[in-house]
Amino acid sequence: MHRIIRLAAIAAIAAVLASCSHKVAITAHRGYWNCEEAGFAENSIKSLEMAQKNHFWGSEFDVHITSDLVLVVHHDAHINGKRIHTHDYADFKDYRLKNGEKLPTLDEYLTQGEKGGTVLVFELKAQYDKQHEDYMVDKSIEALKAHGLYDPKKVIFISFSRNICERIAALCPGFTNQYLEKDLTPDEVYAKGINGIDYHYSAFDKNPEWIGQAHKNKMSVNVWTVNDRDEIKKMADLGVDCITTNEPILVREILGSKEKK
Repeated sequence: MHRIIRLAAIAAIAAVLASCSHKVAITAHRGYWNCEEAGFAENSIKSLEMAQKNHFWGSEFDVHITSDLVLVVHHDAHINGKRIHTHDYADFKDYRLKNGEKLPTLDEYLTQGEKGGTVLVFELKAQYDKQHEDYMVDKSIEALKAHGLYDPKKVIFISFSRNICERIAALCPGFTNQYLEKDLTPDEVYAKGINGIDYHYSAFDKNPEWIGQAHKNKMSVNVWTVNDRDEIKKMADLGVDCITTNEPILVREILGSKEKK
């Protein structure tokens, strides 16, 4: 079973890599860039809209689960000092993001995602138990299907949780699925049936050979968060497939014709 899943995943990611022609995609980190200047907040519906309008390859967003099993889009695990998973969604009804938007549910966020323009880089946040992680994966897939977004050309999955990544590998074998925690080598990630890595800059700076190792396994390679000009150039030269950044305009400037649009 794992072999069948892995072969399907390899075929899918190989097609993605081939289409890149060694160009580097740009993902706006949490939909963010110049948030304060532009007047919108990270993980806001407005930030996704702006990423779409600027034609970035991807826009990242984060998903948590409340105690009453509502999936919400928010980066931090806390809101006003409350851990999201310990409270009902109604407890956050008066909470506002920095740009005045209310805390969006996943369905509300995906309504904007339906308009296209960027790949949705869908980070499922690690939860306090396996049962809630499994539920979150299943409900996320259900939501994507409901919004016409269950498509490996429209969505990729990322997570710090190995359990989440392994469940996605089992349920969504044709999708790019990247492990975020840098505690495993690409070969070790591949052995678990996961077809991509999304590591912090420091991991690849220390282990640049991991990029070639991942590509040998036909895995996708993303790097976050790369905001410095020298770091951006170094990662592009090393051959990563995607840069997730708070400064996508700067990355676009540096990549020039090497950007995948």
